[in-house]
Amino acid sequence: MEFQPPRPARILSGADKWISALDHSLKTLAGVAPMARRAPEAESPDEPLDEPQRRLAASLMRVNHVGEVCAQALYRAQALTTGDPALRQHLEHAAQEEIDHLAWCAGRLQALNDRPSLLNPLWYGGAFAIGAVAGLIGDKVSLGFVIETERQVEAHLASHLERLPDGDRSSRAIVAQMKEEEARHAEEARDLGGVDLPAPVRGLMRLAAKVMTGTAHYL
Repeated sequence: MEFQPPRPARILSGADKWISALDHSLKTLAGVAPMARRAPEAESPDEPLDEPQRRLAASLMRVNHVGEVCAQALYRAQALTTGDPALRQHLEHAAQEEIDHLAWCAGRLQALNDRPSLLNPLWYGGAFAIGAVAGLIGDKVSLGFVIETERQVEAHLASHLERLPDGDRSSRAIVAQMKEEEARHAEEARDLGGVDLPAPVRGLMRLAAKVMTGTAHYL
């Protein structure tokens, strides 16, 4: 049998990249993006939650779900706009981990008999625009947005670990694993050359996050 050399990997055109980004966007918003890992499991079974505890846990997991929707948008836009193939591969790998987070939060919301934010398309669009602008400015700035975003997400997750009902061990296991991985994403972005954003930009990001999380807590 004649030897056939392996075919080189297909290089995506600009149109292909936009189509791929649109496909990921629709899957994210439709809640059908495939996860690669099962959700972390608690060491012991959950305890029954009363209605105020259930509502609190669901509200916090809805906020976390919104954060993962925004992370998908941010990473996909940055991967789309960077000219560095190695950085694009890194961003797409990070986005896959965030897809797992997204699916974990969605599954926990379902288990708590609640729903994702009704404004997810708005959150996704805004985060995608920010990621695209950051990517067009330059890779160091783009990675700086990753660093600051992941720092803020890590802080939110830490506060949620303090607020989640003790008996909701499944949600707590998920949030703890997410917190660990968000911190690693920030460190990796730093190692790749990300720079600290100016204080006014970081302040605006915190303000936008406060508006988003406050709204998503209810909607």
